[in-house]
Amino acid sequence: MTRIFRPIVFALAGVAGVAALLFGVFGARLDMDGSGVPARVKFDEPETHYKRVEESRAATPVPTPVVEVAAEVKAPYWTDFRGPLRDGIYSQTKILTAWPGGKLKKLWRQPIGGGWASFVIAHGLAYTIEQRKAQEVVAAYDVTTGREIWTHRYEADFQESLGGPGPRATPTWHDGKVYSLGAEGHLFVLDAKSGKVIWTKNILTDNNAENLPWAMSASPLIVDDLVIVQPGGPQGKSIVAYNKLTGAKVWGALNEKAGYASPILATLNGERQVMTSTGTRVVGLNPADGKLLWEYEWKTQYDVNSSSPVVTGPNQFMIASGYDHGTALVEVAADGLTKTIWQNKKLKTKFSTAVLHEGYLYGLDEAILACVDAKTGEQKWKGGRYGYGQLLLADGHLIVTTEQGDIALVKATPTAHEELARFTALDGKTWNVPAIADGRLFVRNTREMAAFQLSAP
Repeated sequence: MTRIFRPIVFALAGVAGVAALLFGVFGARLDMDGSGVPARVKFDEPETHYKRVEESRAATPVPTPVVEVAAEVKAPYWTDFRGPLRDGIYSQTKILTAWPGGKLKKLWRQPIGGGWASFVIAHGLAYTIEQRKAQEVVAAYDVTTGREIWTHRYEADFQESLGGPGPRATPTWHDGKVYSLGAEGHLFVLDAKSGKVIWTKNILTDNNAENLPWAMSASPLIVDDLVIVQPGGPQGKSIVAYNKLTGAKVWGALNEKAGYASPILATLNGERQVMTSTGTRVVGLNPADGKLLWEYEWKTQYDVNSSSPVVTGPNQFMIASGYDHGTALVEVAADGLTKTIWQNKKLKTKFSTAVLHEGYLYGLDEAILACVDAKTGEQKWKGGRYGYGQLLLADGHLIVTTEQGDIALVKATPTAHEELARFTALDGKTWNVPAIADGRLFVRNTREMAAFQLSAP
């Protein structure tokens, strides 16, 4: 028996030695895909990438003093996560639906710090938050050139093996201010032109809350005079509203773990309300005082509710999750009672949110695009492998960013899956939601960011 097992032991020791050499000396690391499975081994160390970012910024330094950006005179449009209504729909201009050579014109492309935030755009600047070494950096970029205009930096270094380091939540632009939430709960309100701090709080420590395993991910929501965040604290501190100008706490609600999805402002039964997913349910809250209006149990494995609700009618909404959970259409009565209209596993959105177009839901069923009838739950088609990417709706078409860094154009029709164009836009895993403003498409991941001309100039 010793003769049999000795070669096996030596072989395993050899494999372990090679692995130690690769990971310990040459900086190899496992790059996980959206399913949690290692997709490939990478050798690009974080320090090497951060150096690349610094060299890029040094080539076009931040102007001192901060200059006025006069490239855009249009009213701000894409100022929230997933668009002005947080519904993933772009309707500001017509888009190009015949891409020359299957591609869009590239305006600029350059390295960026880590993290999974998207962009918001206003007055010629694109805002995001990223990880650079041991700091989180809120940054403003010129939309026409990609030049860094200002940054606000602070010490924060969230690390996690599946998603990697960096902030997750997209900033919000409102009335000349940027509301940015970091992975470890740092909420900064900054002057949008200069990056100067107006006020700041850590929403976790302020509400005696523990961070989530995959970090704070919900984009701050502005409603009237409030900024609403989701720290997940106990004793009425799960969802909290601060005065948007001063940071004074106005109200707190619920007593449970937070979800990962961003809240939305919606109207059901004629009543305006904040809708969001906690770790275990979907809720509607009165925005003035946080009073619970209704609830719908929605418990997913690991309490990962990452998709925002999608309003489908005057008193109905759709909610979806991954982890083999699926989708439900829910009706909310005027007295707050909720009822399931249909529920199935035809659309399992993991950490993307579906879009609604002419009565049909389009979303990534795990890694494959699918179309579902919003009224019945019937799946009309399923096709195309995009990985754990993201999508937006624009001019009757889906703009899909794939997990591999491609951009695809898909016709939004229930008839069949019809991909019209596709090209590689970024290098590396891409989970970030794209953004569109003034006919330009902005994309990023943990390594690169780029802008493309989506509408006719």
